[in-house]
Amino acid sequence: MRATRDISDRDDLDVLLRRFYGAAFADPLIGPYFTEVAGTDLEAHLPHIVDFWERALLRTAEYRRDAFAPHAALHAARPLTAAHFGRWVQLWRATVDGLHSGPRAERAKAQGERIALALLRRLAGTGAGTGGTGGGFVPLAALELRSVA
Repeated sequence: MRATRDISDRDDLDVLLRRFYGAAFADPLIGPYFTEVAGTDLEAHLPHIVDFWERALLRTAEYRRDAFAPHAALHAARPLTAAHFGRWVQLWRATVDGLHSGPRAERAKAQGERIALALLRRLAGTGAGTGGTGGGFVPLAALELRSVA
């Protein structure tokens, strides 16, 4: 599917996030964190994720949850590495690019990368994945991911 228009409303975010999490759940590297470790019920969790992105991109929703806590719990159960966050960003960018183009789509991709780096740093220690021994975080702007399996 070719990117058509920019992200404009909650419905766009719902479609985007469903497509993204479909790919993420199926991914051999990060999928087990959703399916085995967290046992994520997407239908229950999705409204909160949409709220998060609606607040971040459209400034029209309330989001008062602690986005770090679930990631810290996952990390405690099975450590998350730079490679996991890198794959998340690859899938996020590919999904956004597959559905949308425009300033909000670009902001969504940049915000996703910033969030991934912030979570990685907070979980693994300052500087993790930023050129030291971060375990595989790739400068994602250099990647071209044309399809999501």
